[in-house]
Amino acid sequence: MTASFLLAGTVASRLEHVTRTGSTNADLRAHAEDAEGWPHLSVLTTHDQAAGRGRLDRTWVAPAGSALAVSVLLRELPAAPTARGWIPLAAGAAMAAAVAEQLPGRDVALKWPNDVLVDGRKICGILAEATTGAVVLGAGVNTRMTAEQLPVPTATSFAVLGADVDEDRLLSGYLTTLDGYLSGLLQAGDAIASGLHDAVSARCATLAHTVRVSMPGDRVVEGTASRLDREGRLVVVVDGAEHAISAGDVVHVRPAGS
Repeated sequence: MTASFLLAGTVASRLEHVTRTGSTNADLRAHAEDAEGWPHLSVLTTHDQAAGRGRLDRTWVAPAGSALAVSVLLRELPAAPTARGWIPLAAGAAMAAAVAEQLPGRDVALKWPNDVLVDGRKICGILAEATTGAVVLGAGVNTRMTAEQLPVPTATSFAVLGADVDEDRLLSGYLTTLDGYLSGLLQAGDAIASGLHDAVSARCATLAHTVRVSMPGDRVVEGTASRLDREGRLVVVVDGAEHAISAGDVVHVRPAGS
């Protein structure tokens, strides 16, 4: 536990903050074999990550001190692969709830599968990586990033929104909600029975939008995002036919009916 994360340290089984690292996810993956030293819900954070990665192996780099990188090591996992597919969605919904708590009056939502948006702009991305007997969840939250430092016009940060983020409360809320979602999923063995399906669906801004989904193999699907199925896949309706999508880059084209 560190002095900066006293609240979060009471939730995490182990919490370490490092001044600088290449990737908090890579560091936690390296500790995955040490179950005693790094138990379930161990957390690694930094404000200076030099070689972070996003989805589809994209690099994720932020100026030192402008973002909070958080990685969580999960060892208590549901047995069913279909249930494990909900882990990144649970993380996205948990982070959205933690962000919303500090931005009252703002529209905080989840873009499928796990980008957190504030007023339609990305404030956090999440990457889940499986290792032997464990999953590492990485999140990068734009905290003190200025408007000039934003990587793309569709991004935002707490600073740009005029908010002074309490990182300890943010991390504590994220971990508490995430742990609750995953404990329920583990006990029920199913996202619908545990209530996770409803929780994620309620947060998901992608639903009811016209979306364009770019998938591996240069395949593109455009239609209306209607729902999440029991495996967490995005169901897109194209000319009356349903397509269940498990992975892809989603662009919100416009709200349905607009």
